[in-house]
Amino acid sequence: METRDNYTCPMHPNIQESRPGLCPDCGMSLVKLKQKNKPAEHKHDGEHGTAFNKHAGHKTQSFLHKFAVSLILSVPIVLYSDLPQKLFGVVVPLPPLQIPSSILRLIIEAGFGSVVFFYGGWIFLASAVRELRAKLPGMMTLIAIAISAAYIYSIGSIIAGGEHTLFWELATLITIMLLGHWLEMKSVQGAEGALKELSKLLPDTAEVLRDGKPVMVPLEELKEQDMVFVRPGAKIPADGVVTEGESEVDEAMITGESKPIAKHPQSEVIAGTINGDGALTIKVTKIGEHTFLAGVMRLVREAQASKSRLQLLSDKAAFYLTIVAVAGGAITFTLWFIFRHDLPFAVERLVAVLVVACPHALGLAIPLVASISTTIAARNGFLIRRRSALELARELDVVLFDKTGTLTEGAYGVADVIADQEKQNEALQLAAAVDASSEHFVSKAIVKEAQNRGLKTEKVERFERLSGKGVRGLVSGSTIAVGGEKILELSGATVPSHFLPTIERSSREGKTIIYVTKDGVCIGAIALVDIIRGESREAISSLKKMGVRTAMITGDTEDVAEWVAKELGIDEYFSRVLPGEKAEKVKLLQAKGLKVAMVGDGVNDAPALTQADIGVAIGAGTNVAIESAGIILVKNDPRDIPKIIRLSRLTYGKMIQNLFWATGYNVIALPLAAGVLASRGILLEPAFAAALMSLSTVIVAANALLLRKAGAKLA
Repeated sequence: METRDNYTCPMHPNIQESRPGLCPDCGMSLVKLKQKNKPAEHKHDGEHGTAFNKHAGHKTQSFLHKFAVSLILSVPIVLYSDLPQKLFGVVVPLPPLQIPSSILRLIIEAGFGSVVFFYGGWIFLASAVRELRAKLPGMMTLIAIAISAAYIYSIGSIIAGGEHTLFWELATLITIMLLGHWLEMKSVQGAEGALKELSKLLPDTAEVLRDGKPVMVPLEELKEQDMVFVRPGAKIPADGVVTEGESEVDEAMITGESKPIAKHPQSEVIAGTINGDGALTIKVTKIGEHTFLAGVMRLVREAQASKSRLQLLSDKAAFYLTIVAVAGGAITFTLWFIFRHDLPFAVERLVAVLVVACPHALGLAIPLVASISTTIAARNGFLIRRRSALELARELDVVLFDKTGTLTEGAYGVADVIADQEKQNEALQLAAAVDASSEHFVSKAIVKEAQNRGLKTEKVERFERLSGKGVRGLVSGSTIAVGGEKILELSGATVPSHFLPTIERSSREGKTIIYVTKDGVCIGAIALVDIIRGESREAISSLKKMGVRTAMITGDTEDVAEWVAKELGIDEYFSRVLPGEKAEKVKLLQAKGLKVAMVGDGVNDAPALTQADIGVAIGAGTNVAIESAGIILVKNDPRDIPKIIRLSRLTYGKMIQNLFWATGYNVIALPLAAGVLASRGILLEPAFAAALMSLSTVIVAANALLLRKAGAKLA
């Protein structure tokens, strides 16, 4: 049988993953193990990319049941122990049974205590074995040592005829640990949710058209080329192209775009998005792992498997805390036994130290925040491939944008119509009439501008394409020619002198000049340029307010680069940069001691994205660029860059807060557990130590959840 490496939860061995990460039930770090290939209850779904445990609720309830049973059994153990007499001077009378009181007390303490140990505590013992097999001793190992020490001592004391046992301490400790773990699981399941939320986007069924009739089929039976009918308000089941119908689709969860997107025949749609008021017929183009949503989930899984610098620090701290707990517990036990000769007290202190130092909260402090930030990022239209990239974003000094397709639309648009004021619309209208018959990108830009201005275009006759010159035709009986400078020569026209200053300035700014002649007379010119995105101005402005410098890189001329930089308020630019030289410009900025983010979308941006401290790829760009980046923008929207930095700062703040909550209490609790103030009658009992440890974990999870509220204000 073939073997492979799997990752499993020490606490929930039925959960198996193909990569490291957190247990979706309890938040514990998954441990590596080698085993034979066999079906597991919880695995990634290869078809749809889901990664969540459908039975999580049942396991959470099982802990509640174990807690309830342990609590019921612990009550008589505590009542008939020596604790009531010590605290209140009261001896609780035994029930009037025909059993000697000594035997009855033994049954209650040892019998009920053993049930609590094996029934309630077995989960901790088995989990410790898995940790030790994986050579990763941690929280479960400490708890197992603690409860085993208490139980073995108590049984040994009974066999030896001793009077003192630790059964009430053992029972209350296990009961509180079970309650604490149940609370932790509830908190973690509320916080650890990027993939859970994404998996919920897909519907369970799809309405497929078979012989013209809609038939409901399970989602896994959907095939490419199927025709799917999507009713108003329904979720779109797969990536595809609209063939019939018009509607608006809510793509907010996928792209972060709050405004519904209009869809009509030939429009592309994404699985998991929500249809609006219209009905759509969609031809399925992608299913399963090939869909956009599956790609997003793959990136989220990669992000959850990756670790930031703070998490690596947290993992090391958790490991060393485990070592400190074991060593501290051993030293505490030894010293109390040597100097006080009180074995029960020494064992009790050992148990308290081991329990209070459990590093569960520390292990959760960073991963929970990182998981929530991954979800927030996806909701806001950008995907984190590497957590280290998000963590570093808060330290950025400069953002370097590739111009074309990032700051600009990468498509020509009309910047200006140069003509006498009363003839501007006429010049554009006539040019559009002739260009309507051309497929050239300049012609399309002119026609689009005329449509935007609401200008009606006349029918053209005798249309001609003049290779290398432009186009010509008859409009309302007049000969209209549109093109570059050569069209002027062909038409025998000259440019009016009062047009020249504006034309020369536009040329210096890198704009393409198209002339319009009517019956041999130049009536105007149209300046076209790669359109600057309106979003770019907002992005640059936001970055300036955040204290982050901006730079631009382009293969265009100095004049074009200077004009775009001036229009947007960019601090620095690099012009006439060849594709292979982009990474060198990143190095140039880094040589100044600056932390650089590179934003690009093309194949030739890949080396620069890799060289930069953070590579940010435009989602609509090439796969090569995306694979080279640490962060991916789903939309071509540069305004997401300031959002990344804001989220990075929020995330870092929450991580630091959680590290404090996860470790701060140990400064006080560990010495108290060891008995430093025992001479003054101040002791930390094992049960209270367990409550403190569990409380710190719940606080860490709850604090992580607060990031969601802060993340809603990224925009």
